Amino acid sequence: MSSDIEPGSAASEVGRLDGCLGAVPVTSPDFAPLRHAAVASTLPHREPLAISAWSHKRRWSICGEEPFQSMPLIDGGTDDLAEVARAARAWHDGATLEDIRQAAPFVHLTGRFEVPDNDPARLTDSEWQGMRQEAAELEYAWQETYHNLIEAADADPALRALYPFTSHWALRFSTTTRPALTVVGPCLSANSDATYGVGRGLISEDLGQFATAQEAVAVAVRQLPPGLGPTTLGG
Repeated sequence: MSSDIEPGSAASEVGRLDGCLGAVPVTSPDFAPLRHAAVASTLPHREPLAISAWSHKRRWSICGEEPFQSMPLIDGGTDDLAEVARAARAWHDGATLEDIRQAAPFVHLTGRFEVPDNDPARLTDSEWQGMRQEAAELEYAWQETYHNLIEAADADPALRALYPFTSHWALRFSTTTRPALTVVGPCLSANSDATYGVGRGLISEDLGQFATAQEAVAVAVRQLPPGLGPTTLGG
């Protein structure tokens, strides 16, 4: 055991997962075997659940991703190792995302849903859903402004057909899904003064600043190139 790992700390107890999970295999990386572990799933469209021990507090974090885009489906933190084990077993056994949360209430659902066949339209829908949830959960001062922007963009059919992503909290669009985005159209920004900006480049408002999200979205839609088809897989 490394000398910087205290007995009873979160890191020193990562190894206990083996005992908690029975026959479910637990792996750890060579570079930090006491701080990180992973539990594979029986479902091929799930990456192994990543489990990390906090350095200065008896607490653990988890993150469960889908493999094509490496986007999180679940995450969360808890100071109860038994809860971590319940979440890991449910992830391994192929329980639904909602059932994983039922088994371990600390689990946070990101809003994205599983798309086993990597259908690009469904991946786009999943990302919009995740973005709406993220915007609703933010606790920043400008959360309402940003939330209004996401909702207004999602409500527009032209933008809703594109794959959404953010860069420096500016809302952008792509004609392909992750992992290889193909950027199209302008950027939309939610400002701290409750206004909305539209720009051709990142952190730019050269196309105008507006009082409502709906006005900004309408300008962005007019800037889209014609003939855009449905999203395709990136990469």
